[in-house]
Amino acid sequence: MGICDGRVVIVTGAARGLGRAHALAFAAEGARVVVNDLGVELDGSGGGSGPAGELVEEIRAAGGEAIANGADVASFEQTSALLGQTLEAFGRLDVVVNNAGFVRDRMFVSCSEEEWDAIIRVHLKGHFCLARHAGEYWRNESKAGRPVDARIINTSSGAGLQGSIGQSAYSAAKAGIATLTLNQAAEMGRYGVTANAIAPSARTRMTEGVFEDMMKKPESGFDEMDPANVSPLLVWLGSAESREVTGQIFEVAGGMLSVCDGWRTGPQVDKGERWAPDEVGAALQGLFEKAVPAQKVHGS
Repeated sequence: MGICDGRVVIVTGAARGLGRAHALAFAAEGARVVVNDLGVELDGSGGGSGPAGELVEEIRAAGGEAIANGADVASFEQTSALLGQTLEAFGRLDVVVNNAGFVRDRMFVSCSEEEWDAIIRVHLKGHFCLARHAGEYWRNESKAGRPVDARIINTSSGAGLQGSIGQSAYSAAKAGIATLTLNQAAEMGRYGVTANAIAPSARTRMTEGVFEDMMKKPESGFDEMDPANVSPLLVWLGSAESREVTGQIFEVAGGMLSVCDGWRTGPQVDKGERWAPDEVGAALQGLFEKAVPAQKVHGS
């Protein structure tokens, strides 16, 4: 018996890295898994169904249930069809894990319009499309009087929470995902749906090139950057045990779990009337002295 027995999970970008680890972990805990992956290269080019199909065969060989899907997560039409395929195969959907993405790292003034649009599309729009269709399905189920205990699990990043030098588009998209998660949690709770996000640190195709030394696999001992270290949190969030947890962003790396303390209203002063420009500096200086300093941007 696993904590996700009978639940149906879609994992996007599931053929490699974190997504692969998530899919295997959900299957090991009894979930039926839809392995979504375009099979693209690190920069989003190319594509193929091979990796997703191979993972499905691996899950089935271990006694689990899985199907493959090659939808583009940023296509509204294709993700609608992905939901349809899931319902046809398994009769229900309980969890959406938005994981798919790629990187095209550039310093801000070197980032092209095409690179910016590509990153925003796959990460931010890619977190919208499938969850939007799933949310409508769950809302309809709830309104029809059928019980819903569903999950949206998004993938943000430390880059989205604190910024990351050389990753302006990626950081902006991941920050948008964090805020989207808060909206989903606030709007979907009435229908039995929770929404949470993770900001993981693990060895993937994205991180190996940028943080080569940090991500290197040790010769012995605990492998802190193994993507499989992240997946237990995902599985728990996807289970019935997490139904009271929503609107949270978690950082996870190795054996470390952290609940993020996000943007909130800080120290303030109210003059009761309009400020004169030459008064503002002194007023803000007093607030800066009271405020908790922001974390440093990654790489600074």
